[in-house]
Amino acid sequence: MATEESEEDYFVREIEKNNGSVLRMYQCSKGDVGCVVWDAAIVLSKYLETQQFYNVQSDASTWHAKNIIELGAGTGLVGLVAATLGANVIVTDLEDLQPLLQLNIRKNQNLIRTGSITAKVLKWGENVEDLLPQPHYILMADCIYYEQSVEPLVQTLKCLAGPETCIICCYEQRTVGVNPEIEKRFFELLLQDFQSEEIPPEKQDPEFNSPDIHLLHLRRRIV
Repeated sequence: MATEESEEDYFVREIEKNNGSVLRMYQCSKGDVGCVVWDAAIVLSKYLETQQFYNVQSDASTWHAKNIIELGAGTGLVGLVAATLGANVIVTDLEDLQPLLQLNIRKNQNLIRTGSITAKVLKWGENVEDLLPQPHYILMADCIYYEQSVEPLVQTLKCLAGPETCIICCYEQRTVGVNPEIEKRFFELLLQDFQSEEIPPEKQDPEFNSPDIHLLHLRRRIV
């Protein structure tokens, strides 16, 4: 577990929310792809704060009291933002990333008023019983990049998503190497069981969006 004494192993990126509060996200100086905050995670996080998810009459966000699971959470930014907006969140990733997730949860706990957040280990394609019942939302940012993880990821989505679950998928489109083939294969498999709606830029945060970063709502096909 990370401690104050070992913080030279980390560097901090500050992410300001729309209400002026600031998330301090610790990132690893050395490590795998999950150790830093990627642009797609910021785009998705800021999307959660857009006005369409805020009810002026009830003075509450769509996310209040919703059950959310984040897949491939990495630093945990997206899940933490959802928790600060009132959601009950489980952030998931591999065993190696649990210390970083726990560190970021501790460092930002003071910003969570009505929501909650916990971290759990999940390897895609394996048993998801510990994460059931099926959540209202599944969030995933930049999870489509390993060829060997495409099928397990789709399998996990099929196991976790119920008929009422909305999956919000945000990913950066990469055109080099095998990336286009991996992306193509993911959507070939996914769209057998899910329907996809792309979110246009005008419904995203006006500052935090990019032509290279796609935001999708995915729902189970009605048989």
